[in-house]
Amino acid sequence: MDPIADLLVRVNNAIKVKKEAVEIPHSKVKEGIIKILQEEGFLGKYDVVARMNKKVMKVALKYNENRRSTIVGVKRVSTPGRRVYVGSQAIPRIQSGFGLAIISTPKGLMTDDNARRQKIGGEVLCYVW
Repeated sequence: MDPIADLLVRVNNAIKVKKEAVEIPHSKVKEGIIKILQEEGFLGKYDVVARMNKKVMKVALKYNENRRSTIVGVKRVSTPGRRVYVGSQAIPRIQSGFGLAIISTPKGLMTDDNARRQKIGGEVLCYVW
């Protein structure tokens, strides 16, 4: 099972049924992805709580005044069976700049804009728009 794909599917499914929050098993990479999505305005606040001796992240989903989600779509790019790496010059633009790509670089997880500014390539984890 791919833990990052599981994160994206849980968030996407919760948005489709208009839930207020979703619980996701904790890991450092998943927390980094959630933190980036929160900073970029796609998700609300998150907390790390302990449930039955396991860490779980409780993530608040974000909707606008018309009850439409701020996340329209997500796509997992790099999978355990097929890794996708890009150089700093080949980082894709998502939805003409309205979306973002989350990239795992030697300096940590960052958005496509930050990676372009710092001229760092890496593994493209997912697209969010």
